Amino acid sequence: MSDNTRIHAFRDDALGDLDATGVAERIESGEVSAREVVQAAIDRAESVQGTLNGIQVRDFERALRQAEAPRNGIFSGVPTIIKDNVDVAGLPTGQGSAAFTPAPAHRNSEFVDQFLSTGAVSLGKSRLPEFGFSASTEYADADPVRNPWNPEYSSGASSGGSAALVAAGVLPFAHANDGGGSIRIPAAACGLVGLKPTRGRTLPDATDKTMPIRIVTQGAVSRSVRDSARFYAAAESYYRNPKFPPIRLVEGPGSTRLRIGVIVDSVTGVPTDDETREAVNSTADLLDKLGHHVEEARLPVGEAFMHDFKLYWGFLSFAIATGGRRMFGPTFDPAKTDNLSRGLAAMYRKHMLETPRMLYRLQHTARTYAQMFQTYDVVLSPVVSHTTPKLGHLSPAQDFDTLFDRLVTYAAFTPLNNASGGPAISLPLHQTSTGLPLASHFSADHGDERTLLELAFELEAVKPWARIQDPA
Repeated sequence: MSDNTRIHAFRDDALGDLDATGVAERIESGEVSAREVVQAAIDRAESVQGTLNGIQVRDFERALRQAEAPRNGIFSGVPTIIKDNVDVAGLPTGQGSAAFTPAPAHRNSEFVDQFLSTGAVSLGKSRLPEFGFSASTEYADADPVRNPWNPEYSSGASSGGSAALVAAGVLPFAHANDGGGSIRIPAAACGLVGLKPTRGRTLPDATDKTMPIRIVTQGAVSRSVRDSARFYAAAESYYRNPKFPPIRLVEGPGSTRLRIGVIVDSVTGVPTDDETREAVNSTADLLDKLGHHVEEARLPVGEAFMHDFKLYWGFLSFAIATGGRRMFGPTFDPAKTDNLSRGLAAMYRKHMLETPRMLYRLQHTARTYAQMFQTYDVVLSPVVSHTTPKLGHLSPAQDFDTLFDRLVTYAAFTPLNNASGGPAISLPLHQTSTGLPLASHFSADHGDERTLLELAFELEAVKPWARIQDPA
């Protein structure tokens, strides 16, 4: 792949090629102003939006006003964006759907206030697939979000708009959330750091609270481990759940050598593809050379888990189909949802009598998941079962059965952390033969994000990931 395939906005301006930490330091020193930085981000956004299509709602004028006197915080004045499935006061929340006309939100989501307590300035809302149900940010009747490493490929999902903008250099970090891999999968596709925190570590969105099993957690994607570490430390200073040990600010590798279990194939029975398998094994070899104790592990769940998670996926879509007017207003029309949403709801209707048992079993995955960490400190696996697909492979324009089979095959590793509530991080340690990012996935026990961040710092130091702006 030639370098000119990549689409990015890095240039010699107020943002430079710095991460959020570097930009914040530049603002604090007075070398640049927050307004100059935000204007640079707006200019970058406009330069790539026509190709990448990551922005859903522009809020540029308000961003420039806020940049005149940004809130104090660890990322004071640093530009960012909010995913379009949480409320930002004054902006519509479209959920990636053409099935309703959203009205402006009256107030911020609780998590948006937590996110913006870092001092960051939001440029608006980023795109996601309809209701966040897919692993690729594609639409039946609209242009997809494209991967900046190669615009013929998916940016992942559901936080695909945020990931594309961060990877392309428009923003140093962005809001993302994760209900089945939606932080980790786009981070993997776009070459970013994607930490899904423990359930309850960050404040929930209002819709998260209504779920019988709260599979969604709120967080961020970034280009550096230190940005993710500083973000979660800052979020914790705004709100800390007393159920978990504090993360505190992680600033480098830990000294403890870890017990690491390695899992290469998923519960679906479909083998992981060769490039992904090789990347995981290479990561395992590197960890061994670093002195960690590495051994093969077994998944604590079987195919029954995937059956239950698929049914819960359908349950959520069915809830939207039947309660959409109450959730989104009188303009909601379930007939205007895409093939994935309609197919999920129809699938659930056929199996809805299984709901009590499904919910019971999924609720108990937290205990099953935690048992893995009586033996291991960290579990290494792929993020997804094969390399990032081209656009169209996961398009909602195709028939539901084909699409759903492809989705379940692709996104087979990440849902366990959502059902169980356990934390996990995606790190882009490798590249595919075509030059796309290829990530490894690390899981830890509930509340142990600190270990994941310390390990991430160690791996970033010994194997820095490729930068999109560097020659291919």
